[in-house]
Amino acid sequence: MTRQMVMVGFLQAQNCTNLPSSWRHPDSRDDSMSADYYQEIARILEAGKFHMAFFDDRLAMPDRLGNDHAHTVEYGIRCVKMDPVIVLTTMGMVTDKLGLASTCSTTYYEPFDVARRFATLDLMSGGRAAWNVVTSVNDGEAQNMGKDQHLEHDLRYDRADEFMEVVLGHWDSWEDGSLLADKASGRFADPTKVKRLDHNGQFFKSRGPFTVPRSPQGHPVIIQAGASGRGQRFAGRWGEVIFTAARNLANAKQGYAAIRTEAEKMGRNPDHMFLCNLITPIAGATKTEAEDKMALIEKLPLEIDALSLLAEALNFDFAAKDIDEPLTTAELQGMQGMLGMRDGVLKLSGKPNPSARDFVKFSGRGQTQDAIVGGPKEIADRLEEMFVERGCDGFVIAATYVPGSYADFVKHVVPELQRRGLFHKDYAGKTLRENLGLPRPAAGAWKLPAQAAAE
Repeated sequence: MTRQMVMVGFLQAQNCTNLPSSWRHPDSRDDSMSADYYQEIARILEAGKFHMAFFDDRLAMPDRLGNDHAHTVEYGIRCVKMDPVIVLTTMGMVTDKLGLASTCSTTYYEPFDVARRFATLDLMSGGRAAWNVVTSVNDGEAQNMGKDQHLEHDLRYDRADEFMEVVLGHWDSWEDGSLLADKASGRFADPTKVKRLDHNGQFFKSRGPFTVPRSPQGHPVIIQAGASGRGQRFAGRWGEVIFTAARNLANAKQGYAAIRTEAEKMGRNPDHMFLCNLITPIAGATKTEAEDKMALIEKLPLEIDALSLLAEALNFDFAAKDIDEPLTTAELQGMQGMLGMRDGVLKLSGKPNPSARDFVKFSGRGQTQDAIVGGPKEIADRLEEMFVERGCDGFVIAATYVPGSYADFVKHVVPELQRRGLFHKDYAGKTLRENLGLPRPAAGAWKLPAQAAAE
């Protein structure tokens, strides 16, 4: 089959999209804490044949700026954060094929809990679940979850590697064919095909046996978004869908090659993973119509939106000094959280010691400066170039207002991509893996050769 794009809807279970000012848009729905809000999005995405709806998440509202939450609440900067797995469940009730993906942290949950949560969603949706693996980013999350301080960046990934081994080990507990449900004999399942994990490692202990059988797709799809060097190694080992945020084709191609190289180093087939780049399309029937929409959207963001989100993402208080004062080398090195963002600002600004204003300008945080504005042809041309030139395998579509952004993309851009043969016209199967073209994993397929040989 000809290579085709993967398409993902980027969502938040909160009062706004990833653009914090989206709630201010006059056409945005103002009932983001209702099931119907998310169910309408789900219906739109499935009508547009999107592969999945994907929820970002944090375990705290942004409060690192000035170490205070007042600005977050006052300006609606992602201050509402509901449990995305529960929201996804409501979306699954009104769809049949749309994948259901949620973020969940390896730093603040136990592996058994996460394994059970996503395995249950997978069964309840007929094999449509995916888990976005994150290690969390800041001290606010730590303090909400009973810790004083967030763990150091690379240590979080070391723990996450073992976390994955435990989760996947539990998902392997029930062999295919273990369920009997034989009323005549009274036997529900074959105990020889259900095993305990008995994991006792450096960071985690978990016994089992696991309490949820395998789903039609084997186990949930694994999503990862690591951008740092350590994050890319983690993504290369575990990720099946890789979330990227390259701001131009050259950077996209570089990141694409780097992730695939990491996968090959781990003995994985890089064709069994899909890199999907974040984009913000502003679509209209014509370029002029789209430009009019963009003119309104550009009036919505406030400077405090960007500063608040930067402080959250980098676990650094940008209010501690003047916005135009260069950050010291020690301050830059002391940042935690999403270090790929810091490194991107250093590269794009060309400054060894950028200021907070430089971070606002070059990060794109809280803004729409990288939006792709146009009619069907203009947007399809941009997506086709990045896809054909191997900058990505698909796209994560961010919204500037809800549900209009998704509806505009489905109405104007999807038919043009389908006409060009770049995007499928219908789902290939029932499970997310079938629709992505990923093989159903055999038990233990995730293990490195050394691990498998040791057993």
